[in-house]
Amino acid sequence: MEAPAPEPQPGSTAALAAQLFAQKPEAELLYLAQNAARYPPAVGAAAVAELKRRGLLPEAAAPAPLPPAEEPETWGQLLGQLLRGLLIPSRRFLATPLLLDATLLMFGLMVLSGVSASAPTAHQLVVWGSNVSGLTLHGQPWRLLTYQFVHAGLSHLLLNMFSLWLLGLLVEDRVGPWRLLLVYLASGVGGGLASLWWHTGGINSVGASGAIFGLYGLLLVLLVGKKLVLDKSDRRAMLGLVLYLVLSNLISGITGNIDNAAHVGGLATGLLVAGPLALVGLKKLN
Repeated sequence: MEAPAPEPQPGSTAALAAQLFAQKPEAELLYLAQNAARYPPAVGAAAVAELKRRGLLPEAAAPAPLPPAEEPETWGQLLGQLLRGLLIPSRRFLATPLLLDATLLMFGLMVLSGVSASAPTAHQLVVWGSNVSGLTLHGQPWRLLTYQFVHAGLSHLLLNMFSLWLLGLLVEDRVGPWRLLLVYLASGVGGGLASLWWHTGGINSVGASGAIFGLYGLLLVLLVGKKLVLDKSDRRAMLGLVLYLVLSNLISGITGNIDNAAHVGGLATGLLVAGPLALVGLKKLN
């Protein structure tokens, strides 16, 4: 609150001006105050002082206190927020965190039971639900689901979970959690069946790669069907990136202990079966 102005000395020019302005009507005082630049400084000041004395000018409000400065987020805080967004389901992302949680939980239980985190044996993978030629089609079809959550080591797990995270964030917000879950699981089943069909000599397969290739197929359907909010150049760039990732993964799978049949089967399921089914009710975007 401002301190009151000192009273002018009797007989001084300021006192005479105050007496003179005390006799002026309010309309004239307001005009003089608003147009003080046209008159000597003492005139404007006297008009303002008289308006304040009459209570016609509000007291200047105290300035609002500045909000406290926010401390910059640390890398640890940023990482914590990222992990919470990845692993804790929300209204916007439900299926992707649940799939990540289920897969990580499966791997954690395997390691706690004594399975090697870097090089599980073939027998250990079978015990935990791998896709095995002699078992899956001979009374244990549930392995077409469980093998999607079993991984042959930490590096295999992290690679697939990173892909699931990226693809899940790209498409779940557009198609919803249930369509994403349908495409993921159906593509995993399709990839598992393709693997059994291709490897006539027998196969012991694990991993979410077939299901993830199904999400690649779903993303391709979304891009080609113009069901993602992207302009033409961005859509072409994204389409080229997805095709590059698919082809590079398939080519790298030609050599090494990689089940490319499951990749192709998952991709075909996502493109030809699960993808179109998941798009029922989705509107085309410009």
